[in-house]
Amino acid sequence: MASVVSLAALVGALLLGVLVGPVRIGIGEVLATLWQHAPFMSYRSGVSPVDQAIIWQVRLPRVVLAALVGAMLAAGGASYQGVLRNSLADPYLLGVAAGAGLGATIAIVAGGSGSLILPVAAFAGAVLAVMLTYAVSAAGTGRASGYAIVLAGVAVAAMLTAFQTYLQQQHTEEIRQIYNWILGSFSAASWSDVRLVLPYIAVSIAILLAYRRILDVLRVGGDEAGALGIHPERTRLIIVSAATLGTAAAVSVSGLIGFVGIIVPHAVRLSAGASYRVVLPVSILGGAAFLVLADALSRTVQAPSEVPIGVVTALVGAPFFLVVLRSRRSRQSVL
Repeated sequence: MASVVSLAALVGALLLGVLVGPVRIGIGEVLATLWQHAPFMSYRSGVSPVDQAIIWQVRLPRVVLAALVGAMLAAGGASYQGVLRNSLADPYLLGVAAGAGLGATIAIVAGGSGSLILPVAAFAGAVLAVMLTYAVSAAGTGRASGYAIVLAGVAVAAMLTAFQTYLQQQHTEEIRQIYNWILGSFSAASWSDVRLVLPYIAVSIAILLAYRRILDVLRVGGDEAGALGIHPERTRLIIVSAATLGTAAAVSVSGLIGFVGIIVPHAVRLSAGASYRVVLPVSILGGAAFLVLADALSRTVQAPSEVPIGVVTALVGAPFFLVVLRSRRSRQSVL
């Protein structure tokens, strides 16, 4: 039931995202344009070429990219929370945000903020940051436990953020461009961005879905997982690697969009239960719908200018986080 509701919410969000904009276009024109561009179809709609270009080249790639990024951030957050047994974990916990931010900052100050160089730099920075986190957490013992990974992630993120701050101070003329990227935006989204990240996100989500039953076991504890024949460290590495790969790809084209990986999985748990057989797929659909709606709000609330989507998700996510925290404390006090 939860999957059906979340799928319906995603379809509605996608349609709303395509309909919203300064140029009024009806739902019939949107559907006709989509039908015309469907593969293996010879249908020719009566929609004007200008409206078709707005729908297919401007709005649709933006909506699809927002859905992909939202799905990946929610899936990454849910997976991190399960594998690290930390309900406050998000996709950026292990240094992904700091690494991507540093990589993007280096690209911008070096004058390489082109359409391909900046995403590649952000992606490389995010992946290298998580690799460094794992190396630090495993130093000495050769095993990366959940608490060691979290602590190493905090330390690595602090160090990389310090480097990024130093670069910003040395190149003040690029600060505006850096902050525009950090706060997140889909204003320049294109089909090339969708094609760039789709393979990484698709593979990452497929791996995470394949391990959703094992996440239920890891949520109980590593010893219990070992008793059932599961290798905790190897499984944790596979899940974290998949979540990191997809998250790094997502933030490389969207910037750093916060709270999606926390509020969506928590909302799913509150409404559909704690089993990852439900939490993970519903979080993927819910995350996609949530970010599409947040993007629609970001470009309409202060039209014709746009509010950075990271600001919108923070304004929604922070109160939600406080409500969840208060409800938890209330349950604990009753018990």
